[in-house]
Amino acid sequence: MSRLGVVVPAFRPDPARLEAYLQDIVEELSPATVRVEFDDPDPETLESITAASLPGVVVNAVPYRRGKGAAITAGFEALETDRLAFADADGSTPASELARIVDGLDDADVAAGSRRHPGSHVVGHQTLARRLLGDGFAWFARRLLEAQLYDYQCGAKAITADAWERVRTHIYEPGFAWDVELLAMAAALDLEIAEVPIRWEDKPGSTVSPVRTSLSMGKALFVARHRAKRLQDSRLHDALAREDDIALVDRE
Repeated sequence: MSRLGVVVPAFRPDPARLEAYLQDIVEELSPATVRVEFDDPDPETLESITAASLPGVVVNAVPYRRGKGAAITAGFEALETDRLAFADADGSTPASELARIVDGLDDADVAAGSRRHPGSHVVGHQTLARRLLGDGFAWFARRLLEAQLYDYQCGAKAITADAWERVRTHIYEPGFAWDVELLAMAAALDLEIAEVPIRWEDKPGSTVSPVRTSLSMGKALFVARHRAKRLQDSRLHDALAREDDIALVDRE
């Protein structure tokens, strides 16, 4: 029987919303471990989540901002389960939908939740600017990457422990581009990726700046393509490679 570990990266979350979401994950998925990875938490939030004493929930906090990707990577590295998943702390992906994403690993190495799949249902749409930027990014990513998905950035994904072992040393992006690089590297390694349409709920209070993040994501997309091509033994991309890049799992 598979054992599941879930990582929830959290930077300045709403404590009541996070506690409720963790409770839902515990009840819906019965994971072996839920690991909350806090970046620079305020003492009140940290105390609130720790004091909740939810079964199976482990809290790890660092006094600085690592970035979403670095937090997920640290969480995955600490887990000892054969299935790994993460979900954003705002609860936009309901626990029941996260369970469906994890079930996608029955037939795949990586399962990616999708808000843009024709079978998805979005509750409380994002602003027009955020939707257009997201749609444009997805369109562009499909043309640059081998992973052909409707949605690369949905904040809920799952991966088998065996697949994580193969991909972990090829992940460099500490921030929001982590999702994209994970999918790009998985495709370059010929891992099977399942896109799972979900019911997704837009939550207010995001810490993401749409324009600034879109610019950095655009740059990261080209970097992910470059690294994927290197994995596929492209001589051109090998020649362009920088030698000072350090994978997240090898950084202190």
